[in-house]
Amino acid sequence: MKMEARPMKESRTIQTKLVLPPDTNHMNSIFGGKVLAYIDEIAGISAMKHSRKQVVTASIDSVDFLSSAHVGDVLELEANVTSTGRTSMEVYVRVKSHNLQTGEERLTTESFLTMVAMGDDGKPAQVPAVIAESPGEKLFFESAPARREHRKLRVKTPRS
Repeated sequence: MKMEARPMKESRTIQTKLVLPPDTNHMNSIFGGKVLAYIDEIAGISAMKHSRKQVVTASIDSVDFLSSAHVGDVLELEANVTSTGRTSMEVYVRVKSHNLQTGEERLTTESFLTMVAMGDDGKPAQVPAVIAESPGEKLFFESAPARREHRKLRVKTPRS
């Protein structure tokens, strides 16, 4: 059954988080694992908005920690479904930190995740294709096949 494609912007999700002392390490910067939890959560929400189904995380393909966030900073997370397979969705997540006292804003983290839609039977379920409209969306969409190939090569790497 062919599903009607949905615009990428429909999956756009934004969350705001305040960095609190329990979220930080001895350097007063946020734990990477805390940021990963936020990324996984927003990617799941974005994928559920696109697929209108429950989802599970299949992989976190890359996480680039570009700068740190500290106690009192505000994190702004933004996610979009950038590409789809039959049952999977690639989700891009960007995290920016804002120091509300100085006005400084920094890109802290970028990540790509693969989420799989799940049917009521607990098995992977078909998802609609994604439509890229803006130049930025088209860039993500057009570069998705290369990322997909990279994921396939990574999966083929022998594990001990």
